[in-house]
Order: sequence, then C-alpha cells, then structure tokens
Amino acid sequence: MIHLRMKGPRAHAGALLLSLAAFTMGCGEGHEGTPHEELTLPVTSALLTDTIVTHDYVCQVHSIQHIEVRALEKGYLQDVLVDEGQLVSEGELLFRVRPVLYEAEVHRAQAEVEFAEIEYRNTKALADSNVVSPNELALAQARFDKAKAELDVAQAHLGFTEIRAPFSGIVGRFHVRKGSLLDEGELLTELSDNSSMWVYFNVPEAEYLAYTREATAGHGTEVRLRLANGDVFDQLGSITAIESDFDNTTGNIAFRATFPNPGGLLRHGQTGNILMASRLQNVLLIPQKATFEVLDHRYVFLVDKEHRVHATRVHIGAELQHLFVVREGLEAKDRFLLEGLRRVKDGDEVDVEVLVPDSVVAHLELYSE
Repeated sequence: MIHLRMKGPRAHAGALLLSLAAFTMGCGEGHEGTPHEELTLPVTSALLTDTIVTHDYVCQVHSIQHIEVRALEKGYLQDVLVDEGQLVSEGELLFRVRPVLYEAEVHRAQAEVEFAEIEYRNTKALADSNVVSPNELALAQARFDKAKAELDVAQAHLGFTEIRAPFSGIVGRFHVRKGSLLDEGELLTELSDNSSMWVYFNVPEAEYLAYTREATAGHGTEVRLRLANGDVFDQLGSITAIESDFDNTTGNIAFRATFPNPGGLLRHGQTGNILMASRLQNVLLIPQKATFEVLDHRYVFLVDKEHRVHATRVHIGAELQHLFVVREGLEAKDRFLLEGLRRVKDGDEVDVEVLVPDSVVAHLELYSE
C-alpha cells in the first residue's frame, strides 16, 4: 500500500542544528578510537523514473437511492406486509392503513356524482326544450364536474392507504408496528437501492489539480475501495462527480465515485477508504533506509568527490513501499550512503562501493517479497 505523507517544518532552526549535531556525533561514536581507519560503505544515486502513488481517503458509502417511506394518510396501520432487510420489487405493497373511512368517502363521492349526473341530464333535456336557460344548464354541468373531481380526490386518498415501493430495494428498520395510530407524514421505514453505490470522499486542492490533469489526459478515473476490515472491494469504481466548490475550512473538495454492487455487499452508511492512483513522471526515488530523521525532517548523507559525507536535508513528496519520492534537496547526480549511517558522522571520509540505482531498487523489492 502506498500512502502520501507530506512533511513540514515543526522546529526552530537552532534546535534542529543541535539535534542534527547530536545525531551525527552519536553515529560516530563507534569509530572514534580509530580516526585513521577509512570505512567502505555502499553508495548509490536516486533513481529517476516514472511511478504510481496511491492516495488514501476516508470515505462514506451511500445508496444511489435512499428514501424515507412515510404514511400518506392518517389512520391505524392495519397490515405490515414485508420484513426488515427484505428485498422488495418496485410497486410491491409494503404497508396498508385501515381504509374503512376512505372507502366510505369514495362511496359518498360516487353517490354525489350519480346525483349530479342525473341533475345534469334532466337540466339538459329541459334546456333542449327551451324550458330552462342555458345558464341553468351550465350550472348543472359545473356541479357534475365538481362531483367527479371530488370522487377523484376520494379515490386518491383511498389509494394512499396502500404504501408501495417506489423502486426495487432493501427495506430498512421499522419505526412503527402493526396497529400503530399514524399521523399523515409519519416515518414508517427506509428503502435503499443498493444495485450501485455512491462513495463520497474529500480531496485536498493540490491532489484535485493532479487528478484533473490526469483525467484530462484520459487517466485516473478508476478507484478502489478498501473496506473496514482491510479487504479491498472486488469491483472497480469510477469518479462520476466533483462538487462545485471547495470547503474553505478544510481546503478540500468532495468527490463522488460510483461502484457496481452486484453481490449486495455494500450497504448505505458504510465507511472505508478510497484508493486513488496518481502517476508521477520523472521523479527521484531513494530507499527509505538511506535516510534518517531529526526533528521530523529527513536527511541523507551525501558523499562528495573527496569521499567525505555531509548530512543534507531532503523534502519527501510521497512514500512508497521501501522508497521515498524526493521533492527537493537532491539531484539525480548526487551520491549518498545507502547503509552504515550510524557508523559515520558529518565530515567523515569513507571508501565507497558504488551501486547502480536500478539494482538497489530491484533488491529492495526482492527483499520485501
């Protein structure tokens, strides 16, 4: 696993120099008694190459559809037709509110429609015989239309006593039980469509810019998801959305990745880590074991033409397995000690055995296996 670790200054220069001096003096204690003895130590140079760094972001998993299922009418909950955690299909009946009052309203509205229709027909017959005015006919027509509209409303209220799944998904926890007295709008349960999942995570501005550059070049849209137990989810995800603005408090911007979820392993509300690869071109890689740390700063022992060692600070841009990406402080031609850092101090003269960077890195990878 490759993690991005940026280092920044956290100590005063005076304290840093004292600590560095103490380190180098301590390193040299082992050979003070033999000042004329020259050590033979392996040296190498940084490997100039392209590499891939994987960034790790804390994330939250959401269903592509996750809704609250609420009662559309008040009344007693007569039937609960599903169970918690059950997979249901679109249109499947979930709950039924006791419909007696609403059925009565429908019957009353139907009677009103029949009455208004009879009245309208009688008025129309009289109007055709010029017994009543056209205005009377228009009023009868309006009463008939109003009765039909009220019937439609009553039937809609009756239909609302049956709560059906608006899409296929998994039923959540029940917030009521059979026989409960419901208010209009009361929460019954939740419904989640987990066929695909949306995963949200926050990205710092510098890494957002790097991602944008790679996406423009046709790279970097695929991501992995590491689950809470450390396993990596077996489906690849892709970046499908980026929020419109940065959070001024954190300096981050929200990304959304979409993952297929054919086995239903992912559930709404899960957490994990997004693993997003970033390509680095023409960077310098050095073995981690060739560095030492003083007050949160990284150093290497550079070896000059006279074979004298000098402690030199390097700025680390990223951390790989057994390797550091050097952002500043080192050039490709520079030679540094690979081993024996505790056997020398600043200014010591050593004999060197020069190792090729490619061979050094290959040996590190072989040793790690």
